[in-house]
Amino acid sequence: MEGARANRLARETSPYLLQHAQNPVDWYPWGEEAFERARREDKPILLSIGYSACHWCHVMERESFSDPETARIINENFVAIKVDREERPDVDMVYMRAVQVLTGRGGWPLTVFLTPEGAPFLGGTYFPPEDRHGLPSFKRVLLAVATLWRERRREVLGQAASLMEGLARAASPSPRQEPFTEEILYRAVSGILSGYDRQFGGFGGPPKFPQAPLLEFLLRGAARAGFLPEGSVKAEVRQALARTVSAMALGGIYDQLAGGFHRYSVDRSWTVPHFEKMLYDNALLARVYLRAGLELGDGLFRRIATETLEYLLREMRLPEGGFCSSQDAEAAGEEGTPYTWTYDEVASLAPEALEYYRVTPEGNFWGKNVLLAAAPEPPAGARARLLEVRLLKPQPARDDKVLSSWNGLAVGALAEAGAVLGRPDFLAAAKAAASFVLEAARRPDGELLHVWRAGKARVRGLLEDYAFLAEGLLSLWEATFDETWLQAAEELARLALEIFRDPSDGGFFASPADGDEPGPPVREKEVMEGPTPAPGAVLCLVLQRLGVLLGSDELARAGKEGLAVAGTFVERVPQGTSSWLSALSFAILGGREVAILGDLDSPRGVSLVSALRSMYIPNLVLAGSARGSGTWAWERSPLLKGREAPPGEALAYVCENYVCQAPTSDPEELRRSLVGGGG
Repeated sequence: MEGARANRLARETSPYLLQHAQNPVDWYPWGEEAFERARREDKPILLSIGYSACHWCHVMERESFSDPETARIINENFVAIKVDREERPDVDMVYMRAVQVLTGRGGWPLTVFLTPEGAPFLGGTYFPPEDRHGLPSFKRVLLAVATLWRERRREVLGQAASLMEGLARAASPSPRQEPFTEEILYRAVSGILSGYDRQFGGFGGPPKFPQAPLLEFLLRGAARAGFLPEGSVKAEVRQALARTVSAMALGGIYDQLAGGFHRYSVDRSWTVPHFEKMLYDNALLARVYLRAGLELGDGLFRRIATETLEYLLREMRLPEGGFCSSQDAEAAGEEGTPYTWTYDEVASLAPEALEYYRVTPEGNFWGKNVLLAAAPEPPAGARARLLEVRLLKPQPARDDKVLSSWNGLAVGALAEAGAVLGRPDFLAAAKAAASFVLEAARRPDGELLHVWRAGKARVRGLLEDYAFLAEGLLSLWEATFDETWLQAAEELARLALEIFRDPSDGGFFASPADGDEPGPPVREKEVMEGPTPAPGAVLCLVLQRLGVLLGSDELARAGKEGLAVAGTFVERVPQGTSSWLSALSFAILGGREVAILGDLDSPRGVSLVSALRSMYIPNLVLAGSARGSGTWAWERSPLLKGREAPPGEALAYVCENYVCQAPTSDPEELRRSLVGGGG
């Protein structure tokens, strides 16, 4: 057990790294110490990347990294580095791309072999302890790579150099020179619809992901005030949206008892999920369901949005105010333990719910049942009884680190839902999470840090931290008209421009130039999005919105210019660039500007605000003030400056490019003016 005593992960705060702290593998965290040793001893590096909620990461830890013989092979032939991909998404991004180039696929656990300088030359994902299912055993892979390093060094270094050259080219795509046009948005919608699953909803085949950024873009087009003209395409998009969000809400990917979404469905019909729950999925999907409820008028969608956010407050919020990253896919060493039921269990507890939850003796998951819903409204008593018993089962572990970026997504969802649904508890949670990140995960100079856990904040902030949190703060401003949040959003946006913008070729890098050392071997501009929006796209939209709110040509121009890095990607792969398309819709079509002034607590003020909250208006830029001249927002925002409402009254102004219609105090007139056009 010498390796276990030397294991340096015990000094880390990441729950994922701590899960490996007692391995006999002589693990290092990502850092210069590991690379220096590799260079000194002339050993290749075994880089293993995963995250706490990952089921197959746990499996590989039990099968291989806890095995003394496997650990001996690793310790004798490699310098081993373990990375939490949620702590270092910049590192994970580069090496994931390398493995995808090498093998045509990716995923976690990610297994990559590097030169002592950090250049990848071989890799894969999960490897079993023994040969099976066409995969070589991990021990066999390790020994083969060690032999390759000793006996065919020149070939290895050539492979690494070639791969690094390709990664460097891909990391900084050439900016688009010709202007984007409205036609790009229409073609993107058609391209996305070509992958629509008309039978089960969703896009693409199994494994099937919710793809919240894609659903958000389609909502922007299909809304009453969206960019799609009335006609067959708009009707088809609305049908596809309704079918998809309904199918997910009634399927196994949604936790029918406690609320919240699992990460993806392993099948086409949304029946059996991969059981981990991620903060980002639930924040993004809560917003999709909230907006779908407003636009498509389905009470189911409103319920799902509400339950999803209630789940976050109940199970993912820390006493300090921030939100945890995830819940595991497994409990007591088995995947899905608390979420699956036998027929007899349900029959004894709630026989009236057997049909509703589509429970059968055969089951749909290894002889057990993942609960599905047969109708929008569950039988309340049965649901409560089943949940009470479920809580007595082994529960999934929780990764309680706070990521600034994902908390920004939660802030945005809670703020918007708090305003739309009239939920003060959601607004309070949004304020608490925003305050916590701004205070606990920030350096004295104002720069963000990426991760906080157990009283320690670390890793210099990434583009996603600034972009997602600034967007959340903007949403909090729109929900409260408290200028504190608008000021903070502007400060973060300007810092992001300073730290991440490429002054020569345009666009935004994913990581700072002088971040925590060593940085990733390639500094990427992240164009293709995953389950979360592309941070550069989110920042571009934030900058454009701030430009309108604050009358800043500098910010608006930076937001529009940053879109050029999306180049031809938005035309070739709209399914993977939906967040760029959302930002482009603002740049191409402009926003809808609304200012509400005066006594917002008066009956007229309440009715105007309620009218605004009752609609989904894509690309809305909202300003409000109840205090009159002299406030920071009043002095800065051309939407507010110089405008007044009579004492005790409230007025709403609807504008485009700062040209405003006559003010109104009639909520119905406000609704008509907003639905009648815009981007």
